[in-house]
Amino acid sequence: MLAANVCSANFIALHKYTALYRVHDEPTPEKVEILQNYLKSSGVSANICANPTPADFQVIAKATENRPDAQQIHTMLLRTMQQAIYTPCNSGHFGLALEAYTHFTSPIRRYPDLLVHRVIKAILAKKKYHLPVLPTPGEAHARLFKRLQNNTAKSSQNTRKPSAEISAWQAAGLHCSTQERRADEASRDVDAWLKCKYIHGHLGEEFAGVVSTVTSFGLFVTLNDLYIEGLVHITELGGDYFQFDEMRLILRGERTGISYAIGTQVVVQVSQVDIDSRRIDFRLMPTVAPNAQKSSRRARFKSVG
Repeated sequence: MLAANVCSANFIALHKYTALYRVHDEPTPEKVEILQNYLKSSGVSANICANPTPADFQVIAKATENRPDAQQIHTMLLRTMQQAIYTPCNSGHFGLALEAYTHFTSPIRRYPDLLVHRVIKAILAKKKYHLPVLPTPGEAHARLFKRLQNNTAKSSQNTRKPSAEISAWQAAGLHCSTQERRADEASRDVDAWLKCKYIHGHLGEEFAGVVSTVTSFGLFVTLNDLYIEGLVHITELGGDYFQFDEMRLILRGERTGISYAIGTQVVVQVSQVDIDSRRIDFRLMPTVAPNAQKSSRRARFKSVG
């Protein structure tokens, strides 16, 4: 699949046709700075420069894979990355370390795939492909449109106004990128509803889980085997006063010194479920419940909502 996508992107670029590339931008300076501070505070020797390459991320992932906090570090690496978008301005795919990448084929057929197929057919037939009229950018496109402007500035040597053809393809890229996010949100919403519906039948039961996110207001815990995530509010962590270390993403008790970070193993009780708002609340258990780590329950869902 990757080889077909790369070959398609290179073929289109070679013939200088306009199409939609799958672009994955470099991390923003703000995200890189957060990652630098985090790695430094965590004592990771392999630090990252201000303008990192994909290889830099691989080096850090490899160097930390055997550490107890490996999951937490690797999660931070992923959060530093940007989301990929569709655009006619090819600025490369940072995550895959590729100069050109598109979606010619994918596990789920997408409209951008179809557009790429049509452009390649036009090239083979030595014809010009005329893009259909697609919805124009609106409020939902605002953030993506800003990123698109940045991409255009990077890939262009001048500040001339883009041609009508490029503008049409930019609008197509914005439309496809926005629809992709809407589809992802719809999928996550359905997953969240199903998980709430299932776990509602297990109110009061205890499960082993792992801390997946740390915030100033509590911990998000993902249950082992079930892959269901819920919130342990900071008021449920006990009588201690917990301070949030934003740099290291840790909640630490002032009196007890107990700390919670991404990857910490815990046992929680299902305390409240609101199906309408897709919210699950857990209560942290002080000790490991008998057989909690050997739950006979099997995963009913494959992805985290």
